[in-house]
Amino acid sequence: LKVRVVRSSPPSSQFKATFQESYQVYKRYQMVIHKDPPDKPTITQVRLVPVSFEDPQFKSSFNQSATLFAKYQMSVHKDTPSDCGENEFTRFLCDSPLEVEHAPNGPECGYGSFHQQYWLDGKIIAVGVIDILPYCVSSVYLYYDPDFSFLSLGVYSALR
Repeated sequence: LKVRVVRSSPPSSQFKATFQESYQVYKRYQMVIHKDPPDKPTITQVRLVPVSFEDPQFKSSFNQSATLFAKYQMSVHKDTPSDCGENEFTRFLCDSPLEVEHAPNGPECGYGSFHQQYWLDGKIIAVGVIDILPYCVSSVYLYYDPDFSFLSLGVYSALR
């Protein structure tokens, strides 16, 4: 048995070279040990979308996200429809005091507030609301389609 420590952040060349192999081991582990289904969302099904009504991806997915938020709130938290309307969604998870910043040595997406959208078969099944800051990523909130609770998307999002 050979054990190797490989820098993951920032990603070293060894990390990049072994990423797919490591991911396949992780996926097999999740399926065998935790009984995850093979169709659990993958990296290519997760989109990081800036929280901005100027962003075309954010605007085009807004209604789907707001509808999913209401479904989640009513099912999981037993909110009434008036507690989780579009205005409440916008106030709670879209209005952010953070300003967008694109530092030369920062991440490609920049710093600010984002919706990390989890897509399956062309539909959003979960949204992680996160703030990307210079020294951390802060998870603000996660909501998901209760029909997909068997995928443990909260755990998956936290690990991701």
